[in-house]
Amino acid sequence: MSEQALLVMDVQRVIVDRYPDPAYLPRLRKAIDTARANGVRVIYVTVGFRPGAPEISPRNKLFGRLAGAPASAAATQANEIHPDVAPEPGDILVTKRRVSAFAGSDLDMVLRANDIDHLVLTGIATSGVVLSTLRQAADLDFTLTVLSDACLDNDPEVHRVLTEKVFPMQAEVTTVADWIAGAR
Repeated sequence: MSEQALLVMDVQRVIVDRYPDPAYLPRLRKAIDTARANGVRVIYVTVGFRPGAPEISPRNKLFGRLAGAPASAAATQANEIHPDVAPEPGDILVTKRRVSAFAGSDLDMVLRANDIDHLVLTGIATSGVVLSTLRQAADLDFTLTVLSDACLDNDPEVHRVLTEKVFPMQAEVTTVADWIAGAR
């Protein structure tokens, strides 16, 4: 029997604020609540670094500006998971160091220790963490589902192409409502 986990990726305040969609968090909340109600493990994945970000090379185009940056209370608060979809006791928190949920994290160990072989992907951005995690998870032989409307991207066309043309080659792509209907 397949053991599932719902991955809630990069829904930190600082990231959510850059993707204004008033319907997104309530829709994601429904997926999270359904997962918990059905015994599906909920795993939150955030991007984070040690003070001074020694994990980041200045050559890294995406994260390089953070290399050597001092930590501040404001930055710490901005990197917290958005309160509308906050973790609850029993949820697992994973910190990654790059774009993919697997990069520099213990996600693979957590999944294997819990016999999880089916990942349900959500997060911001579709062209970032969702794409990178999907590709790596497929290479690791996980069964994959993407909740297309629980993913966001700044470019709607990129989101459409990924969810309609690219992701279906390696995952089932569905909506939160259809996933919830199938969970009952």
